[in-house]
Amino acid sequence: MAVFTIATCGLVYELVAGTLASYLLGDSVKQFSFIIGVYLFSMGIGSYFSKFIRKDLLNTFVEIEILVGLIGGLSSVILFLLFESVDYFQFILYLLVFVTGCLVGLEIPLLMNILKDKVAFRDLVSNVFTFDYIGALLASILFPLVLVPQLGVMRTSLFFGMINVSIAIVLCFVLKNELKRPYLLKAKAIGSFVFLLLVFLFSEAILSFSEGKLYGENIVYTSSTPYQRIVLTHNKSDYKLYLNNNLQFSSADEYRYHEALVHPVMAAAKKVENVLVLGGGDGLAVREILKYKEVKNITLVDLDEGMTKLFKTNKILTGFNQHSLTDAKVKVFNQDAYIWTKNCKEKFDVAIIDFPDPSNYSLGKLYSLNFYKSLHDILSKDALVVVQTTSPYFAPKSFWCINKTVKEIFPQVDAYHTYVPSFGEWGYTIAANSFATSFDKVNRKVNGLRFYNYQFHKLNYFSKDMIANSVEINRLDNQILVRYFDEEWGKL
Repeated sequence: MAVFTIATCGLVYELVAGTLASYLLGDSVKQFSFIIGVYLFSMGIGSYFSKFIRKDLLNTFVEIEILVGLIGGLSSVILFLLFESVDYFQFILYLLVFVTGCLVGLEIPLLMNILKDKVAFRDLVSNVFTFDYIGALLASILFPLVLVPQLGVMRTSLFFGMINVSIAIVLCFVLKNELKRPYLLKAKAIGSFVFLLLVFLFSEAILSFSEGKLYGENIVYTSSTPYQRIVLTHNKSDYKLYLNNNLQFSSADEYRYHEALVHPVMAAAKKVENVLVLGGGDGLAVREILKYKEVKNITLVDLDEGMTKLFKTNKILTGFNQHSLTDAKVKVFNQDAYIWTKNCKEKFDVAIIDFPDPSNYSLGKLYSLNFYKSLHDILSKDALVVVQTTSPYFAPKSFWCINKTVKEIFPQVDAYHTYVPSFGEWGYTIAANSFATSFDKVNRKVNGLRFYNYQFHKLNYFSKDMIANSVEINRLDNQILVRYFDEEWGKL
C-alpha cells in the first residue's frame, strides 16, 4: 500500500510542477518536457545516493516521507507566491522539482532494503514495481479528470502532501517498537500534517493573494478546468479575462477585435446562412454574427466545456456576449476542433477561426496545412474564412507564416489588421474558396457597430515594420509557427 501511495503522490507532484510551469510560463509542451526530464534525472540521483544510507533505514524512510510531503505539498504555494516577486523564478521551479525528485528517488530503494529480509527478493521486486506503476497510472488519470477540476492545482499538491505525511504517521504508530525516537518522529509527522492542513484550508485566500499580485486588479471569478485556469478581473468599468495567465479580452475594447474579426468576412460572403466558429468559447464572435438576420445556424466548436458553460451562465459574462451561446440558432460542441473538422459532414458558408495564439504545439496544429485542408473540405464553393493571426507588429514572422499556410489551400487570400489598445496592433487573414470573391464588396451590413465601417481597404495596408518575407509554411510535422511565435513573443 505504501508503494502504491508513494508512486501516486510522486507523479502528482511532477504533474503539478508541469501544469504550473505551463500556466505561468506558457508553452506547455516545452515546460512539461523539461519538468519530466529534470524529475526523472533527480529520481535517478536519489536512487544512486540511497546506497549510502545503511543505518536507521526505517527512521530515514519516515523522515523522507515527511520531507516529500512538505516540499511536494507546498511547492505549488511557493511557486504561486514567488512568480511575481523574483527574477529567478525558473531556477526556484526546477530546484523544487529536483529536490522533490531526489527524495522520491530515495523512497523505493529504501523501502526495498527495509523489506528485503522479510519478503523473497523475486516477490519483493515484482510487487514493488507493480504497485509503483499502478499508482502512477491512477495519478495520471485522476489529475486531469478529477483533481484539477475539483481541487485546483494548489490544493491538489497540498492534499497529496498530507497523504505522504499520513504514511509517516501510520508508520510511527504501527512500527513504534522498531523505530528510534518514535515520539519525536510522531511529533514531526503530526506537526507537518497539521501545517499542511492549515495551508490547505486557507489555500483559496493564498491563491487570491498571489493572483491579486499577478494581475494587479480585483479578481471577481476564478476557475480551473482540465484545460486552463480562468481568471476574471475588474478595475473600475473594465473587466478582463485571463486564460492561463494570458489576456483573452478586455471589456473596454474587445468590440474592436471582434468587429474586425467578424464583419469583413460576413459582409463579403455571398451567403451567411450556415456559419462555423472554431474557438471563441466566450461567445463574443457569435454575438456579432447574430446581428445578421440572414444567419440561420451557427456551429461553435470549443474544446473547453468549462469555458462555454461559464459564458452561458455567469451574469457578468452573459452581459458581454448578450446571451449569444444560449440563442436558439447556436449549437455548441465541446470537442477538439482538429478532430471535429476532420469528421464533420456539413458544409458552411462562413468560417470564423478564433483560436488562442500558437504558443505551443497543441495549438500550433490548428494553424497547420493539414488543418486548413480539412477546413477547406467542409466549406461551400463560395465560402469565406477569417483567421485571427496574432500581431503583425510584435510577431511578423508568425503572422505571415499563417497567411502563407492559408494561401497553400485557398485560391484567394488577403490580410488586414487593426489596433486594439489592450493588445496593440492585431492581425487577421481572410480567404475565399473562389477567385470571384472581392473582400471589399459589401453584400450586407448591420447598423450600430462601434468600430468597423465596412471599408475593408482601410485595414489592408501594412507598413514596412510589419512585413516578413522569408517564412516557411506551418506543416504538422515541423510546427515552424510555434518556433516563430516563441522567438518573437519571447523577446517581450
